[in-house]
Amino acid sequence: MATTTADGSKVVGGGEKSNVDDGKMITLFSSDGERFEVTQEAAAMSQTIHHMMEDGCVDDEGVHLPNVGSEILAMVIEYCNRHVASSSSEKEEEDLRSFDDGFVKVEQHTLFDIIRAANYLDVKQLLDLCCQTVADSIKSKSVEEIRALFGIENDFTAEEEAEIRKENQWAFE
Repeated sequence: MATTTADGSKVVGGGEKSNVDDGKMITLFSSDGERFEVTQEAAAMSQTIHHMMEDGCVDDEGVHLPNVGSEILAMVIEYCNRHVASSSSEKEEEDLRSFDDGFVKVEQHTLFDIIRAANYLDVKQLLDLCCQTVADSIKSKSVEEIRALFGIENDFTAEEEAEIRKENQWAFE
Protein backbone atom coordinates (compact mmCIF):
# COMPACT_ATOMS: atom_id res chain seq x y z
CA MET A 1 0.00 0.00 0.00
CA ALA A 2 2.79 2.48 0.81
CA THR A 3 6.47 2.68 0.02
CA THR A 4 8.99 4.76 1.88
CA THR A 5 11.34 7.06 -0.02
CA ALA A 6 14.96 7.82 0.90
CA ASP A 7 13.93 10.87 2.92
CA GLY A 8 11.42 8.89 5.00
CA SER A 9 8.34 10.09 3.11
CA LYS A 10 5.66 7.61 2.14
CA VAL A 11 4.37 7.35 -1.39
CA VAL A 12 0.96 5.71 -1.33
CA GLY A 13 -0.61 4.15 -4.36
CA GLY A 14 -2.18 1.10 -5.85
CA GLY A 15 0.67 0.50 -8.27
CA GLU A 16 -1.58 1.04 -11.29
CA LYS A 17 -0.76 3.12 -14.31
CA SER A 18 -1.74 6.69 -13.90
CA ASN A 19 -2.04 9.61 -16.25
CA VAL A 20 -1.08 11.88 -13.34
CA ASP A 21 1.96 14.14 -13.75
CA ASP A 22 4.35 12.63 -11.21
CA GLY A 23 6.28 15.93 -11.05
CA LYS A 24 3.46 17.67 -9.20
CA MET A 25 3.50 16.24 -5.71
CA ILE A 26 2.15 17.58 -2.44
CA THR A 27 3.17 16.59 1.07
CA LEU A 28 0.51 15.67 3.62
CA PHE A 29 1.19 15.17 7.32
CA SER A 30 -1.07 13.00 9.43
CA SER A 31 -2.08 13.87 12.97
CA ASP A 32 0.63 11.56 14.27
CA GLY A 33 3.30 13.33 12.20
CA GLU A 34 3.71 10.79 9.41
CA ARG A 35 4.58 12.31 6.06
CA PHE A 36 2.90 11.27 2.79
CA GLU A 37 3.75 12.33 -0.75
CA VAL A 38 0.74 12.36 -3.07
CA THR A 39 0.03 13.75 -6.51
CA GLN A 40 -1.77 17.07 -6.59
CA GLU A 41 -4.47 15.49 -8.72
CA ALA A 42 -5.19 12.81 -6.12
CA ALA A 43 -4.97 15.35 -3.28
CA ALA A 44 -7.46 17.56 -5.12
CA MET A 45 -10.15 14.89 -4.74
CA SER A 46 -10.31 16.40 -1.26
CA GLN A 47 -12.19 19.65 -1.65
CA THR A 48 -10.53 20.87 1.55
CA ILE A 49 -7.05 20.42 0.08
CA HIS A 50 -8.20 21.57 -3.37
CA HIS A 51 -9.37 24.89 -1.91
CA MET A 52 -6.12 25.23 0.03
CA MET A 53 -4.17 24.75 -3.22
CA GLU A 54 -6.38 27.26 -5.04
CA ASP A 55 -5.94 29.81 -2.26
CA GLY A 56 -2.16 29.37 -2.22
CA CYS A 57 -2.13 27.90 1.29
CA VAL A 58 -0.03 24.90 0.27
CA ASP A 59 3.70 25.55 0.39
CA ASP A 60 6.87 23.47 0.39
CA GLU A 61 6.15 22.51 4.00
CA GLY A 62 3.02 20.63 2.99
CA VAL A 63 -0.41 20.31 4.55
CA HIS A 64 -0.90 19.27 8.17
CA LEU A 65 -4.07 17.28 8.79
CA PRO A 66 -4.60 17.31 12.56
CA ASN A 67 -7.82 15.27 12.39
CA VAL A 68 -6.56 12.30 10.36
CA GLY A 69 -4.23 9.57 11.64
CA SER A 70 -1.63 7.92 9.41
CA GLU A 71 -3.41 4.58 8.99
CA ILE A 72 -6.62 6.25 7.82
CA LEU A 73 -4.82 8.89 5.74
CA ALA A 74 -2.97 6.10 3.90
CA MET A 75 -6.33 4.48 3.12
CA VAL A 76 -7.86 7.78 1.93
CA ILE A 77 -4.83 8.41 -0.30
CA GLU A 78 -5.04 4.88 -1.69
CA TYR A 79 -8.72 5.48 -2.52
CA CYS A 80 -7.98 8.83 -4.18
CA ASN A 81 -5.03 7.45 -6.17
CA ARG A 82 -7.13 4.56 -7.43
CA HIS A 83 -10.01 6.82 -8.46
CA VAL A 84 -7.77 9.38 -10.14
CA ALA A 85 -5.92 6.64 -12.06
CA SER A 86 -9.06 5.02 -13.46
CA SER A 87 -10.33 5.79 -16.92
CA SER A 88 -13.87 5.52 -18.10
CA SER A 89 -13.48 2.15 -19.82
CA GLU A 90 -16.02 -0.48 -18.86
CA LYS A 91 -13.31 -2.85 -17.57
CA GLU A 92 -11.77 -0.18 -15.35
CA GLU A 93 -15.20 0.87 -14.06
CA GLU A 94 -15.81 -2.75 -13.07
CA ASP A 95 -12.36 -2.96 -11.43
CA LEU A 96 -13.08 0.26 -9.55
CA ARG A 97 -16.40 -1.06 -8.25
CA SER A 98 -14.60 -4.21 -7.14
CA PHE A 99 -11.92 -2.09 -5.44
CA ASP A 100 -14.60 -0.01 -3.69
CA ASP A 101 -16.42 -3.13 -2.49
CA GLY A 102 -13.21 -4.50 -0.98
CA PHE A 103 -12.14 -1.10 0.37
CA VAL A 104 -15.13 -0.80 2.71
CA LYS A 105 -14.86 -4.36 4.03
CA VAL A 106 -13.14 -3.23 7.21
CA GLU A 107 -13.96 -3.28 10.90
CA GLN A 108 -16.72 -0.92 11.98
CA HIS A 109 -14.42 1.44 13.91
CA THR A 110 -12.14 1.74 10.86
CA LEU A 111 -15.11 2.47 8.61
CA PHE A 112 -16.24 5.22 10.99
CA ASP A 113 -12.71 6.67 11.06
CA ILE A 114 -12.72 6.74 7.25
CA ILE A 115 -16.11 8.49 7.32
CA ARG A 116 -14.75 11.13 9.71
CA ALA A 117 -11.66 11.64 7.52
CA ALA A 118 -13.70 11.79 4.29
CA ASN A 119 -16.01 14.33 5.90
CA TYR A 120 -13.11 16.45 7.24
CA LEU A 121 -11.25 16.30 3.93
CA ASP A 122 -14.48 16.64 1.93
CA VAL A 123 -13.92 13.63 -0.33
CA LYS A 124 -17.55 13.29 -1.40
CA GLN A 125 -17.26 10.00 -3.33
CA LEU A 126 -15.54 8.29 -0.41
CA LEU A 127 -17.98 9.71 2.12
CA ASP A 128 -20.93 8.55 0.01
CA LEU A 129 -19.42 5.07 -0.40
CA CYS A 130 -18.81 4.64 3.33
CA CYS A 131 -22.17 6.07 4.39
CA GLN A 132 -23.94 3.79 1.91
CA THR A 133 -22.06 0.85 3.44
CA VAL A 134 -23.31 1.81 6.91
CA ALA A 135 -26.85 2.30 5.59
CA ASP A 136 -26.74 -1.13 3.92
CA SER A 137 -25.56 -2.69 7.19
CA ILE A 138 -28.67 -1.52 9.06
CA LYS A 139 -31.19 -2.08 6.29
CA SER A 140 -33.99 -4.43 7.36
CA LYS A 141 -32.72 -4.66 10.94
CA SER A 142 -34.85 -4.16 14.01
CA VAL A 143 -34.27 -1.36 16.48
CA GLU A 144 -32.73 -3.85 18.89
CA GLU A 145 -30.35 -5.20 16.23
CA ILE A 146 -29.26 -1.67 15.29
CA ARG A 147 -28.66 -0.83 18.96
CA ALA A 148 -26.53 -3.95 19.32
CA LEU A 149 -24.61 -3.21 16.10
CA PHE A 150 -23.69 0.33 17.19
CA GLY A 151 -23.47 -0.32 20.92
CA ILE A 152 -26.38 1.98 21.76
CA GLU A 153 -27.91 1.48 25.17
CA ASN A 154 -31.71 1.61 25.42
CA ASP A 155 -32.47 4.39 27.88
CA PHE A 156 -36.27 4.01 27.70
CA THR A 157 -38.27 2.22 30.35
CA ALA A 158 -40.55 -0.56 29.13
CA GLU A 159 -43.56 1.74 29.60
CA GLU A 160 -41.94 4.61 27.64
CA GLU A 161 -40.97 2.28 24.82
CA ALA A 162 -44.50 0.82 24.66
CA GLU A 163 -45.95 4.36 24.49
CA ILE A 164 -43.56 5.34 21.66
CA ARG A 165 -44.37 2.16 19.74
CA LYS A 166 -48.08 2.90 20.15
CA GLU A 167 -47.71 6.53 18.98
CA ASN A 168 -45.51 5.56 16.03
CA GLN A 169 -47.02 2.21 15.14
CA TRP A 170 -46.43 2.80 11.41
CA ALA A 171 -42.65 2.70 11.97
CA PHE A 172 -42.74 -0.74 13.53
CA GLU A 173 -44.79 -2.49 10.83
